[in-house]
Amino acid sequence: MSNGMRVDLSALDEVIRKLWTLLDDMDKAGQTSRYNTEIPASAFGAMFKEAGDLHAAHHDAKTQLEGAIGGLHSLIETFGTSTSKVKDKYTEQEYATKRQMGDNSGGSNGDFAK
Repeated sequence: MSNGMRVDLSALDEVIRKLWTLLDDMDKAGQTSRYNTEIPASAFGAMFKEAGDLHAAHHDAKTQLEGAIGGLHSLIETFGTSTSKVKDKYTEQEYATKRQMGDNSGGSNGDFAK
């Protein structure tokens, strides 16, 4: 039985589509942060004592960035999967309700028209 709530399934579809697009973008950002931001220790120089500290700080920042991107990726994936499941349940309920009502749109099926 309906409690009078209506769900816009097309809006849920749009949210799901945007979440999967965002997830794809996060994958690209993760790959970039992992493979395209590595700076070798030699790039920081070897002629001064702080070069090692600078390289270590770069490595720490890179690791933190990768962790943040991974966490966001996981959150977006979880939310997208959950949203998709909710949309599927609403779709199933809509179908069941239509079947229960005989799939009539409120018009006469001809039984009373005679």
